[in-house]
Amino acid sequence: MNIFPTKEQEFKLIDDQSETINRLNRRTEKSENLTSQFTDKSFLGVINGNEFKIISSVIGKGAFCVMTGKIDSESGNVKVEIHKIFRVLLSIFLCFPVIGFIALSVTGANGFSPIMILVMILQILMIRYVFIGLAFKFISRESLNRLRDVLDLEWIKN
Repeated sequence: MNIFPTKEQEFKLIDDQSETINRLNRRTEKSENLTSQFTDKSFLGVINGNEFKIISSVIGKGAFCVMTGKIDSESGNVKVEIHKIFRVLLSIFLCFPVIGFIALSVTGANGFSPIMILVMILQILMIRYVFIGLAFKFISRESLNRLRDVLDLEWIKN
């Protein structure tokens, strides 16, 4: 079980490789550190030959997902994962139920109950699968759709 979700997607190019890479270069603001900033381009990131590492330029939620991929002659692939900074923040957020359980156990406010352990586990699972999972699902879908529109490609069903 992964703590943080990832998504890998393969695609087929409609145009040739050079045209697709040229289109990606035109719509990407060069940025080494992948942080959100105001720009009129669709993406921020780095493109090295036929490989790329980009984020969406949407302010607020664009930096949540990092897309890394490779564009081959007729096809390519892209891997979407949560940005490292957000992984650190979400790891801290995932630790809150454990910290609350420890605090309740040490202070002895309600006495120890095995139900508290079950509640802690359910809270961690809810944070992971409801909050983090759904946020990743929607934001990654939006980023991949933006990539599809810019590069003019078709997704290959897995």
